[in-house]
Amino acid sequence: MILVTGGLGFIGFHSVRALLDLGESCVLVQRRAGTVPADLAGGRVAAERADITDLSALRDVGRRHEITGILHLAGSMPWPPDPEQPVEAARKALGGLFNVLQAAQDWGVGRVGVASTIGVYGGIAGEGPLGAGDGPLSEDVPLLMESGHPIPTFKKIGELLNGHLAGAAGIDGVDYRISGTWGPRDPHGALFFAAPELVHAAVRGTVPDLSTLAGPAHAEDSIDLCYVKDTARAIALLQLADRLGHRTYNVASGRATTNAEITAAIRRAAPGAQVELPTGGDPRQNYLDITRLQQDTGYKPEYDTDRAVADYIAWLRAGNAY
Repeated sequence: MILVTGGLGFIGFHSVRALLDLGESCVLVQRRAGTVPADLAGGRVAAERADITDLSALRDVGRRHEITGILHLAGSMPWPPDPEQPVEAARKALGGLFNVLQAAQDWGVGRVGVASTIGVYGGIAGEGPLGAGDGPLSEDVPLLMESGHPIPTFKKIGELLNGHLAGAAGIDGVDYRISGTWGPRDPHGALFFAAPELVHAAVRGTVPDLSTLAGPAHAEDSIDLCYVKDTARAIALLQLADRLGHRTYNVASGRATTNAEITAAIRRAAPGAQVELPTGGDPRQNYLDITRLQQDTGYKPEYDTDRAVADYIAWLRAGNAY
């Protein structure tokens, strides 16, 4: 049974679905009370209320279930930041990771997969969307020590801690650097990229509100976008692989997707959608190299831009919202 922290969250929900599809059973751990959604309900999934910053509560989950692996997707950074208690917020965030790794050692689990982010590549040499010019970003590229945002800051710290303890404590700890993920149940909207809001606006029949982005969105702007169902399947394949040759994996589509590609796919799926974006963006493209992921799991993305947009629009039109 795989214990999934944040299992009722955006990527967590889909990762649990992918694990179930591969024949695994799961226990979902959430800080707040929650029930297993109807489309996950069944004999192979259970939900537990436990705060991972409370080691005794986490250990209690292991007494009730036979845990064979851990997928740590719960937030491991103080986000949004707490301006009143930044030190304590950071202590709790890192404490959750320490507790997960301690429980893994106690239970002798097979693998601890820890969510990291494409954002760890930010600021490396160059001037592209991630500061990296054109081309693929491999897991071996040297990362900068500093970060301009709390999320990649704490993910870098988490990767270092996971790597250290994997060796020191004999834990099979693996970091999953997740690219720009979007699709059903996405709660973020236009937080880091425009695609989710463009789709929602097309279904609403409104002009997209992209004011929450760090800067204006342009047609040429791009990022390695991975549809959440592909992201989840890649994570599940990594989590269940008999053997992995590395401690860090890019989880991505392996290609850059421009806003222009997204808007064109939206217009094909929803003619008349008001999703035009101005030109004048950065034409250089970064994307994540997924060679490791493909070689060690056989993963191949199943959702190109048109299929992803059509699937997302159909989900929203069916009356779903998040």
